[in-house]
Amino acid sequence: MNHQEPKDYFGAKLGMWLFLFTELLLFGGLFLLYAVYLKRYPHEFATAGRQLDWTLGATNTVILLTSSLLAAMAVTAAQRGETRRVVALIGGTILCAAGFMVIKYFEWSAKIGHGIYPGSEQLKSGPPGESVFFSLYYITTGIHGLHVVIGALLLAWIALKARSGAVNASDYILLENGALYWHLVDLIWIFIFPLYYLVL
Repeated sequence: MNHQEPKDYFGAKLGMWLFLFTELLLFGGLFLLYAVYLKRYPHEFATAGRQLDWTLGATNTVILLTSSLLAAMAVTAAQRGETRRVVALIGGTILCAAGFMVIKYFEWSAKIGHGIYPGSEQLKSGPPGESVFFSLYYITTGIHGLHVVIGALLLAWIALKARSGAVNASDYILLENGALYWHLVDLIWIFIFPLYYLVL
């Protein structure tokens, strides 16, 4: 089935890709910083990484991969004019986002409860490499978590637009861009998970 793209389709798509590029620069800088310090403190990074629960990280990876699939399916449903299905699939994506943040909340709470957080006495008294590792961990996962929340709010707004008919088979660029943003959030986590949870 052929779809006629709205006049501003390619302009909106280009604008979104440019925005995503700036996001990649932000996280790329953090990953570069990680690489520099990993080379300097390889053993301390490995020791610190073992203190993270890889099963929680893996669970969150599966959750985000599932959410990306649902977001992609929502775009296809919009192209077919299946409004109720669009709303349901976006709802599933948002539920996945909520599940991700709940797991991250408990994970952070457990670490903070054990005195592992930037500037804590426990990290100050330990090897400097471990302190650097956890500082980068909190900064990177914190910024990523903020992106998850923003993405979920954006998708909720798009779902309301879909229900009102503003997102439909002939005009779905808003949903497509929202899904692109969500895929970026997922992609970034796919890098975060092995770097922090599986570091050797």
